[in-house]
Amino acid sequence: MSAPLAPRPAIAGARRVVVKVGSSSLTTLPGGLDAERLTALVDVLGAVRAAGREVVLVSSGAIAAGLAPLQITGRPRDLATAQAAASVGQLRLVQTYADAFARHDVIIGQVLLTADDLTRRSHYRNAHRTVERLLALGVLPIVNENDTVATEEIRFGDNDRLAALVAHVARADALVLLSDVDGVYDGDPRTGPAALLDTVHEPADLASVTLGTAKRNGVGTGGMATKVEAAFIAAHAGVPVVVTSTPQAAAALAGEQVGTMFAPMGRRPSARQFWLRYASRPRGRLLLDDGAVRAVRERHASLLAAGITGVAGDFLADDPVELVAPDGSVVARGLVAYDAREMPQLFGRKSGDLPPEYRREVVHRDEMVLIGRPVAAGSAGAVAAG
Repeated sequence: MSAPLAPRPAIAGARRVVVKVGSSSLTTLPGGLDAERLTALVDVLGAVRAAGREVVLVSSGAIAAGLAPLQITGRPRDLATAQAAASVGQLRLVQTYADAFARHDVIIGQVLLTADDLTRRSHYRNAHRTVERLLALGVLPIVNENDTVATEEIRFGDNDRLAALVAHVARADALVLLSDVDGVYDGDPRTGPAALLDTVHEPADLASVTLGTAKRNGVGTGGMATKVEAAFIAAHAGVPVVVTSTPQAAAALAGEQVGTMFAPMGRRPSARQFWLRYASRPRGRLLLDDGAVRAVRERHASLLAAGITGVAGDFLADDPVELVAPDGSVVARGLVAYDAREMPQLFGRKSGDLPPEYRREVVHRDEMVLIGRPVAAGSAGAVAAG
């Protein structure tokens, strides 16, 4: 008799999976690694690897791991101290992982990223090639934000968002977000009755749910709100996601009905489309008239100079920009064909009236993605469904 199918075959059958674990699951509250809990997670992932599946681990914990050795109490409030703690803690974190995975004959590789590595298209492609090559060599990549050098302007803000981006960079078949919470509840289980949500099919399923943020006295930066945002990013890109607690990692990866699953909400986009929508950092804005908005939004037409009324920002040709409607809403993101300084001479002019070198589309439809709602400029991981 064949074995019964797992309740979540998309997770159980995922050949390549990204697993993200938070600081609270690996460290003590004052700071310092909890080797026992880290080893327990490694044992789970080692078994997954032994079953022939590929794993990319996105691990928080570098800053928290550096607090105890530096005799710092609580998460640092200033960037310089956080970077110093990360410098000390990252070494301890990766060495502990290396020792634990060695018992499973698994070699690990460290991949440290800043948001800048994914918001720049060439860096994004390089990250993909690196992860792909590590996996081809049988190495388990361990990804973390490069807290030692990241500034406030180029931070992901939390590793949940990073994990969602890595899931696409790695062409993963599934994403599992682990923390100290069992999943997404329809209320706060600490203050009253609350039911665990089994599956989320669309954002409307959470319309009445209030999501918590990270505790201020903790060692992590994320909360359930960031996990849900990350889950939607991945789900909109066609990647199924499970949000659950770290002790349930084995069950989640086996496709058992634990935690909350976010079902895929769209087809997997091309690398360029995903990068434009979720990882690019807009360098400026093009202001559109109503006719251009309709052409772009309803017909998915290229943007021509005739429909542009203004420009904001200092960008260069091939930079990502936002296309903005008269009411201020963001209609699309795309790669602009001209420098910002060239734009004023083009405003409102038909292509045939322009010099030959300026007759091409300002933003070609193949270099554009529609945005379903306004996305904050500079946000590397805003949820936007076109």
